[in-house]
Amino acid sequence: MTVQETAAAPGPAAGAVDVRAAAVAWEELFRAQVAIMRRLQRDPIWDRITLREYDVLFTLSRAPQGLRLRDLGESSLLSQPSLSRMVERLEEAGWVRRAPAAGDGRGVVVGLTAAGAALQKEVGRRHVQAIAHYVGGALDPQQLAALTDVAGALRAGQPAIPDLDRGDDAAGHDADAGAP
Repeated sequence: MTVQETAAAPGPAAGAVDVRAAAVAWEELFRAQVAIMRRLQRDPIWDRITLREYDVLFTLSRAPQGLRLRDLGESSLLSQPSLSRMVERLEEAGWVRRAPAAGDGRGVVVGLTAAGAALQKEVGRRHVQAIAHYVGGALDPQQLAALTDVAGALRAGQPAIPDLDRGDDAAGHDADAGAP
């Protein structure tokens, strides 16, 4: 395999893709995210709620009418059974409510309670301060804007990129390719 590959996706990434540059960029992004997440997880604000639980409350705070459980799951890294159990715990704590989805006897809509919204705002204010400290402390305003643009483009471009077809090589082995 050469360092240059042909991309099958339309758009700005079409054409020759520098495989090594893409892998190095991914490694930097991934390792930066892990380093920052570790620091965020050590923050004492997680005494009443976990970072994962907060993520669910934050996602629901952006959906005033609530979200179907499956839609909530799409924005989470949790498996459906784990998310269902978490929603049950959050409901028992009084932070979310579950209700049947209108017109669908099997669907469930999850929404914030007043207590859940208050907790999300309280923890969210402190969480944003930590993010500003760790991310804003490393990047100047232009770099923050560039990171926002790049991360947004990376995320927005994913639906247009087909899954990688490895043909007969389901395990993805390629002796000539190597990660950085």
